[in-house]
Amino acid sequence: MLKSAHLTGLVSRKAGGLFEAVSCLVQSQHQQGMDVKVFGLWDEFAETDLKAWKPVPVTAVKLSWPKLMGRSPQLFDELQAFGPDISHTHGLWLYSSIATKNYSLGRSRPYLISPHGMLDPWALKNSRWKKLIAYWLFEREHLRRARCFRALCASEAHSIRQLQLKNDIAVIPNGVDLPAESIPPAPPWKDALEPGEKVLLFLSRIHPKKGLVNLLKAWEKVLKSENENGESDKWILAIAGWDQGGHELELKQLATELGLAWTDIRECGTASNSGPKNASPTPCSVIFLGPQFDEAKDACYYYCDAFVLPSFSEGLPMVVLESWANSKPVIMTPECNLPEGFAAGAALKTEANETSLVAGLNELRSMTTEDRLAMGSCGRDLVLKRFTWTQVANQMQAVHLWILGGGTKPDCVLER
Repeated sequence: MLKSAHLTGLVSRKAGGLFEAVSCLVQSQHQQGMDVKVFGLWDEFAETDLKAWKPVPVTAVKLSWPKLMGRSPQLFDELQAFGPDISHTHGLWLYSSIATKNYSLGRSRPYLISPHGMLDPWALKNSRWKKLIAYWLFEREHLRRARCFRALCASEAHSIRQLQLKNDIAVIPNGVDLPAESIPPAPPWKDALEPGEKVLLFLSRIHPKKGLVNLLKAWEKVLKSENENGESDKWILAIAGWDQGGHELELKQLATELGLAWTDIRECGTASNSGPKNASPTPCSVIFLGPQFDEAKDACYYYCDAFVLPSFSEGLPMVVLESWANSKPVIMTPECNLPEGFAAGAALKTEANETSLVAGLNELRSMTTEDRLAMGSCGRDLVLKRFTWTQVANQMQAVHLWILGGGTKPDCVLER
């Protein structure tokens, strides 16, 4: 039986979209009969979240001093003990890159790298000096010696080639599971809406690269125009996700400066207004939900009316696939790397700037309910056609067999 090791960073919800992307991939490979195991880092949520990886075994190790770039020498020892035929690094700039390279070179075993958008130009500029140090210390050799890269999309493959990396590249997207047929519990905003109000959902890591500053500024302009024109179709912007680096507080301060009344359901649990009522275009036009997981996350997708992701940089966002799986229309930027969504009529295109977002938001709000439902249906059809985990696992299996000398070159592998 083929033994495959997947090395990642945190194995908990704090890993964001990587948590879902890697766990679903390895579970799909397990179903295909592969002996697969995950290696990653322990944090305060690991014990709770390890159940999400079942039945795939996970070894989560604690950081060692100095805790720089995920330093965890135990990872290498655990990898040696497992003895995989092929290894797969998810993400970059961490000690897992060292463990993968050293094990694979020592045993003459191949490994793959999934950068998950971390080699895109915007991502490389973020925390640039830290990444330059990591690059020269260990990441350069890890990248150069990989047998193959797994790019999530053609855009990511192009970014890899721009760095003069000559390795083979397989373009294999993330996948998504279709939601259960059962109706989830009430959404977290159930007490914060007036009758007839619609919800535009953002659900992702709350980080500057997600474009939320532009979204709030565009939202204020749209609501101001709504008031001036006397429009009656009311929408609420619901912002859900894990805060990183205090960016959520910056967004709340910006909302107050813009006169957007906002509420945080974690603080009040009701629609009590945390912003200046008399300065706001509409009462409670923005809701901060905090992190949403499991049934609460399912409820967000099920009960929202549309989804927005105005990012400056992405690999291939799980949240857009999850929105389409739930038959929701999407507003997104080209940097989300899902051009097939625009072609299929499953998404509205907006650039990552305030002016373009205003136009996209107005277009969404002008759509009839029937039009929005039709767009959401196109998204679900696209998921079934291109983005199921079974399809993704089959492609990955073909790449593994080819690398190990047991199969022909798959169609997903690009010509050099």
